[in-house]
Amino acid sequence: MRNMMPSQAPEQHAARDMRVLRQVAELPTLSIAELAQRWQALMGTEVPHFNKDFLVKRLAYRLQELAYGGLPDQTKRRMRELLGEGEAETGRRKSARRTQVEKSLMVGTRLTRQWHDRLYEVMVLSNGYEYAGHHYKTLSAVVKAITGQHASGPAFFGLKK
Repeated sequence: MRNMMPSQAPEQHAARDMRVLRQVAELPTLSIAELAQRWQALMGTEVPHFNKDFLVKRLAYRLQELAYGGLPDQTKRRMRELLGEGEAETGRRKSARRTQVEKSLMVGTRLTRQWHDRLYEVMVLSNGYEYAGHHYKTLSAVVKAITGQHASGPAFFGLKK
């Protein structure tokens, strides 16, 4: 959805749309060096070491963001929350992929498993799992805490066939 200013006439919108369209359409024709210059001008940061396709897509998004406005603050906060789920203690992001089975678990669900003559209980949270008073991002991390070995969390708790 566009952030249109009520004071702008439709002709101004059409002119802006054409200007943005031309800029976005030009991006794939630029060299890496030219894309790097655009990146620094539009992003104000050092150019990341990604391929040309990534730079083109990200620059196209940025051009549209500048012309039409970005995502609402609430959406940005939610995205940061979701991305923060994969953050390691080192501050680097890890991919914390939740399986479809894990995604379908409702908050508050208790998972139990009898293992080596002991009953283990895990609570499903909105941002991970709680076991023995500690927070874990994935079920596999819980299993590692229990067994000392890496294993599939969904399989360990009987969620996989």
